Amino acid sequence: MKNIIFLLIFTLSLSISTSAQDFSDLDKSPMDAVIARNEDNSSLVRIIYSSPQKRGREIFGGLVPFGELWRTGANEATEITFFEDINFNGKHVLAGTYSLFTIPGKEKWTVIINKITNAWGTFDYEKSKDVVRIETPANQTAATVEKFSITFRSTNNGTNLLMGWDDTFIEVPITNKNS
Repeated sequence: MKNIIFLLIFTLSLSISTSAQDFSDLDKSPMDAVIARNEDNSSLVRIIYSSPQKRGREIFGGLVPFGELWRTGANEATEITFFEDINFNGKHVLAGTYSLFTIPGKEKWTVIINKITNAWGTFDYEKSKDVVRIETPANQTAATVEKFSITFRSTNNGTNLLMGWDDTFIEVPITNKNS
């Protein structure tokens, strides 16, 4: 009888440990981060965002409507930290941490740096807390971008911020304050 009880407990413990290894509920829009550095390797800007995937969906003009405020990723609002005062597409921004929102359009996007931080989606967004609003052209990608991605491309006096998903990308210059 003891052997049967032991066998049942052992079998039950195996099934529990096997199900504990199930990763099926992992975040479908995992968090990602990207950082740009100055020539001296000091940090210039860091972005933390969640990266949703296309998965066969129509993205801009569909899942992400044209002309509406977007958190620029998934889940929490995208966070951008400037480690020094910079120019964002020619507009001065003080060092600090902000949220990065966008309003995608078919031909151009509005990119917004906002004082609100630690926000879920766009629920806490307040236009009165915008630090900078700029417009930039929407460009066609050379190939489909499956997951929303943000990266930087170094320039002589800073970096260019690139954001792309599906068949669209935008580019915003970030330069050192004195440039």
